[in-house]
Amino acid sequence: MSNSFGTLFRITTFGESHGPGIGVIVDGCPAGLAVEVADIQAALDRRRPGQSDLTTPRKEADQVEIQSGLFGGHTTGTPISLFIRNQDQASHDYSHIEHAYRPSHADYTYDQKYGRRDYRGGGRSSARETAARVAAGAIAEKFLAQHGIIVQSYVSQVGAVQVPVGYEQLDLGLIDSNPVRCPHPETAERMAALIRQTRDRQDTVGGLVTGVVKGVPAGLGEPVFDKLHSELGRAMLSINAVKGFEYGSGFAGTLLFGSEHNDAFYTDEAGAVRTRTNHSGGIQGGISNGQDIYFRVAFKPVATILQPQQTLNDQNEEIMLAGRGRHDPCVLPRAVPIVDAMTSLVLADMLLRARANKV
Repeated sequence: MSNSFGTLFRITTFGESHGPGIGVIVDGCPAGLAVEVADIQAALDRRRPGQSDLTTPRKEADQVEIQSGLFGGHTTGTPISLFIRNQDQASHDYSHIEHAYRPSHADYTYDQKYGRRDYRGGGRSSARETAARVAAGAIAEKFLAQHGIIVQSYVSQVGAVQVPVGYEQLDLGLIDSNPVRCPHPETAERMAALIRQTRDRQDTVGGLVTGVVKGVPAGLGEPVFDKLHSELGRAMLSINAVKGFEYGSGFAGTLLFGSEHNDAFYTDEAGAVRTRTNHSGGIQGGISNGQDIYFRVAFKPVATILQPQQTLNDQNEEIMLAGRGRHDPCVLPRAVPIVDAMTSLVLADMLLRARANKV
């Protein structure tokens, strides 16, 4: 089912950008998990539009409504229904594309698949849908925290401006200390300047988000087709504007010889199994090995730009088209909580599946 994700910890999202609202059904969350509205709202506030001058000025409070599945501050084990009302739609901003195909958008492909499309903000293809994932991910994150698993993501590159050190050398507590969500203050300032310059040119810019997961026990992941890294990759590639995913050494690992790339095992002072390096990114054979999981997600420049571009209409006539409305010059700062959410959903599902693997 294309609108659902997960096996045991499963979500189904619904709604469109310019409809009454968007929502998600979370099924399979164990009973007794302490969850407050504030936990979900805090995650949504990190993703919502209009939070700084680096994001779209669309004003959405993104207030979550819990319609079922929670009672007395705890999950009941039944489906959890979360709904977020749309309040600041500007559908008139999209009247000019009713019959036009925007470059690099889903307009043409939706027409070919369904024979019709909701042109108001892209309808179901809009990144607004990801707010539902963030709401569900907040619940998954609470479940993971109960097991000592911490998920953190940050902006590591905008355009050609990149953080000069690895995550191990960063204070990840600084992620939310600036609007870019980069924990390297000097680089964050350069990133912000680039985003503002790009916005002033009526253009957009892409970059990378790095994800880090600490406290993952060894043994999560399924052999062959549901490998942990393949599920993380599937989750990330389902996010709007994502163009690539790599974990551990990633493509850079191809420059090393096997003797350089292999992660040697040892036992630490507490007797725990560790590896001296972590080129594997915490995953071997598709299963977590107990080390930090780390990965990078590539985001393209936002497709909507305010400059005139040549394209086609639905009669295959060549036209000139310029974007209108309120759009992010760079999606990365708001993408961080989405990456957090999808990572949490994958790991919560894998944690539940691991319970069935041993006597």
